[in-house]
Amino acid sequence: MAQADTAGIYLRFPTIPPFRLTNLADSSQFTKDDLADKKATVFIIFNPFCDHCKHETEELKANIGLFKEAQIIMASPIDYAHLKKFYEAYRIADYPGIVMGRDPGNFFGTFFNIRTIPSVFVYNKKGKFVAAFERPESIKKIAEIL
Repeated sequence: MAQADTAGIYLRFPTIPPFRLTNLADSSQFTKDDLADKKATVFIIFNPFCDHCKHETEELKANIGLFKEAQIIMASPIDYAHLKKFYEAYRIADYPGIVMGRDPGNFFGTFFNIRTIPSVFVYNKKGKFVAAFERPESIKKIAEIL
């Protein structure tokens, strides 16, 4: 009997996918076209109610200097109001290298086959997939991949 392919689509298509987020900073749309050229991209899929996600956000802020050559996209399908509270509580606006957005159709959940949060996916400067961390991981270890 054939088994269903449970691997994330990202493994079959190892480049940054076309996506659309609602940016928490100003409610504008943020897409793949808005990413900076020639910078590594780190996608962090999170939930604002998750303690591991809160800890990872704090660790990211404390080590933001390790990500000078990267752009960080934090995405979640959770309701905008809850995400906005998280965005404000963690003062994400103070970190221009981080874009936090709502993923209303849970595109990333499907594309990356999210099973645990936070999940982190790293792409190099050329937009090619490099690594996945599908459980809480040290921010320093993620930065080493860049």
